[in-house]
Amino acid sequence: MPADLILKYFPEITETQKNQFDALQNLYTEWNEKINVISRKDLDSLYEKHILHSLGIAKVLRFSPGTKVLDIGTGGGFPGIPLAILFPEAQFTLIDSIGKKITVVRAVAEGIDLQNVTAVHERAEKLKEKFHFVVSRAVTQMPEFLRWLHGKFEKEQFNEKHNGLLYLKGGDLGEELAGLRCEIYELKNHFTEEFFDTKKVVYLSKGNFKS
Repeated sequence: MPADLILKYFPEITETQKNQFDALQNLYTEWNEKINVISRKDLDSLYEKHILHSLGIAKVLRFSPGTKVLDIGTGGGFPGIPLAILFPEAQFTLIDSIGKKITVVRAVAEGIDLQNVTAVHERAEKLKEKFHFVVSRAVTQMPEFLRWLHGKFEKEQFNEKHNGLLYLKGGDLGEELAGLRCEIYELKNHFTEEFFDTKKVVYLSKGNFKS
């Protein structure tokens, strides 16, 4: 089954979640023919390079019920949609400045009956709402990205980590993260596939930003 790779690392998922993960292959294949949001090459390894990669954030933090999460530059819905499947009691807002991509996000969320996702066609800087966490997947260089986060964080905290940013990145991050107080988690410590050898989750608490 398509979701076997997810089950390997998240054996606790329910039958409903398994069916939702299984359905993503056909949904993305169908939509990708209309609106290209994933490269054709990557579509063949959707579960490894997009879905499991997105779920790397869950190896760093399990979102508590009621957590509000913003996915900036979600593209076709990563990491937001896989995380929303895994954490049905958290609320996810997926935002992108490209309308076609948000069309795909809405269709995929509807196709698997995801009740905890809101898709927004807008630039992140213009969003007025506040969140407990921001997630993203290598949208741009970190200094530029951090400018978009001013005023985005809730004061109330009830997760195991302080409210903040969980950012999926790869490669050498030394120069990009210089001077920032952050924690870096190597995904190769959690997933055995070669793809994850250089992949990381960077966590910065909201103390790094003006809230």
